Amino acid sequence: MDLTIAEENYLKAIYHLSEGGKKSVSTNDIAGEIQTKPASVSDMLRRLSDKHVIQYKKYYGLQITESGKQLALQTIRKHRLWEVFLVDKLQFAWDEVHEVAEQLEHIQSSLLIQRLDAFLNYPKFDPHGDPIPDEYGDVRSRPRIPLNEMNIDQVGQIVAVKDSSAAFLRYLDKVGAYIGARIKVLDKVEFDGSVEILVDQKKTLFMSKDVASNILVLQS
Repeated sequence: MDLTIAEENYLKAIYHLSEGGKKSVSTNDIAGEIQTKPASVSDMLRRLSDKHVIQYKKYYGLQITESGKQLALQTIRKHRLWEVFLVDKLQFAWDEVHEVAEQLEHIQSSLLIQRLDAFLNYPKFDPHGDPIPDEYGDVRSRPRIPLNEMNIDQVGQIVAVKDSSAAFLRYLDKVGAYIGARIKVLDKVEFDGSVEILVDQKKTLFMSKDVASNILVLQS
């Protein structure tokens, strides 16, 4: 099915907002995500409904269909593969790749994406730790919890970030908290929820609750 760039962007936003198709989404939710007016969203939803990629009834919210879910996953797959390529092969920093990948994700050649996947040796996760759907739309998941929910003396590995904004990623670079870092929780402050962690058994960091809640950890 052929979708325009705008339609692909909307469908991807709906997929994310619906937590992978598990719940319905409101027009206002989409307007906030896309940063546009609800009236413009309604027009687009009618177009997507006509293409049977969503089920939409005015005032009752919408749900993504199975075919819509697969199309959204393929766009996400392309985006995340391009992010891997930009970081691993062209030495982009992880805070620089999102906008470029937003443009590249709309390339329609399935053969190109298959060969890109093979060239990158079939990566399972993007530079921010998000899983890359395979060509069939299957997503490999792994149990992760926010750093601020860990207990004192627990250890784990940073595997992803919830906030992939450039400003947040630059902050993590500055303090030395990176994907793959081994961490141990040394202390949690009851007053404000901030945490003290040990990184790679050599560097101590203090993080606010907001920062720690946006770092996802695989517990050991």
